Amino acid sequence: MSTPATSSDSSSAADDRVENRHVLARYLSRPEIGSLFGVLAIALFFLIVAEPFRHMANTGTILYQAATIGIMAVPVALLMVAGEFDLSAGVAVTTAGMSASLLAWYFNFHVWAAVGLSLLIALAIGAINGFMLNRSGLPSFLITLATFFVLQGVNLGLTRAVTGGVASNDISDMAGFDSAKAIFGASFSIGPVNIKIPIIFWIILTVIAAFVLLRTKIGNWIFAIGDDEKAARAVGVPVWKVRIGLYMFIGFCAWLSGMHLLFAFNRVQSGEGIGNEFIFIIAAVVGGCLLTGGYGSAVGASLGALMFGMTQLGINYAGWNPDWFKAFLGVMLLAATLLNTFVKRKADSR
Repeated sequence: MSTPATSSDSSSAADDRVENRHVLARYLSRPEIGSLFGVLAIALFFLIVAEPFRHMANTGTILYQAATIGIMAVPVALLMVAGEFDLSAGVAVTTAGMSASLLAWYFNFHVWAAVGLSLLIALAIGAINGFMLNRSGLPSFLITLATFFVLQGVNLGLTRAVTGGVASNDISDMAGFDSAKAIFGASFSIGPVNIKIPIIFWIILTVIAAFVLLRTKIGNWIFAIGDDEKAARAVGVPVWKVRIGLYMFIGFCAWLSGMHLLFAFNRVQSGEGIGNEFIFIIAAVVGGCLLTGGYGSAVGASLGALMFGMTQLGINYAGWNPDWFKAFLGVMLLAATLLNTFVKRKADSR
């Protein structure tokens, strides 16, 4: 004969059900959940409509396309969580590659010396952006927009002055080029899939950024600054140092991308990178970052970059007009902003 459940048993069962719902709600309120579903939906869609998308050999190409966006989208996402923007991120990549190339060719530096000086330049650009933001009190939009125009002009002006054209000189015959190329332009194969080194850089940066954001004191500071700068400052958060550090992190990632650009193609076009800053921001927003700060995810930004990589190549593989990719960016930006705002409100109401 069965024993009727006691009230305590019923209460315990109810508590378990409530707890399970809370766990599910917690996962669904994560910033990157929307981009995860987006990645799965886009992958399924192009697997159906684009036959080349199903070829395993093309996986490396898709990942490489995503990595070229993701390397910069990750630090941009961290900056957006802190409530700031960087509109100079795209041209900063070109500046990094261009500076290494011009220093090596014009001054006859060893390639590795030029690479090291280029890193210092990239970090200095980030530090100047952060310092100007802190000292001036102007919106980061204006500060980095000014930096964008300065770098764009310097890239083109110096290149024309040194080379007489719009591209840097080929430095593939200079001392140190081969060893630098072996690092920044490396690739290897796993079965039919060719893995280029930016994919590895992208994964490492994503893991490090996610760990810092979610598991460290610095991550807490970043969220606090983006949520309420005055309150963060009142409890001792070093707002100025965190901002400068975030902009220097963008500078480092721009240097990393610029070195790949240089050593994969031997030269850099001075006009490259213009407009990419919006791609990085859109990838971060699609990945869960709010434009108002205080909410976002490094993993989500990488998923956003993967979405764009899959879509850009998926459109080509399907044989469609690639002009539609821009329309996709606009739709995804609006949809992601609305979804992220909705998810944030639901998370705050729990």
